[in-house]
Amino acid sequence: QVQLVESGGGLVQPGGSLRLSCAASGFNVRLYAMSWYRQAPGKERELVATITNTGGSTNYADSVKGRFTISRNNVMDTVYLQMTALKPEDTALYVCNARLSGNSYWGRGTQVTISS
Repeated sequence: QVQLVESGGGLVQPGGSLRLSCAASGFNVRLYAMSWYRQAPGKERELVATITNTGGSTNYADSVKGRFTISRNNVMDTVYLQMTALKPEDTALYVCNARLSGNSYWGRGTQVTISS
């Protein structure tokens, strides 16, 4: 029953924008911190952004700081990643994660490709 379903990925030119969504279900999403990770072939998985359960605090990787914004809607059990000023190095599979104590859930990911 636990599901994290990402959407919103696609092909975008450098400098463009995308908004990713993660729809969560099957657990008490409002208690979990939510994060976006990304992974490109041959590279390490990178923590991109995290938001606390209430949405009161956020953290970002240095590589995306000032360009990406994470947010959540706890009525809709949905987490977003607004991505602007996209660069080719942002190309990756973006994966949604939910974390509370020893529990961690993962989605399948949505592909983001930045290319001219």
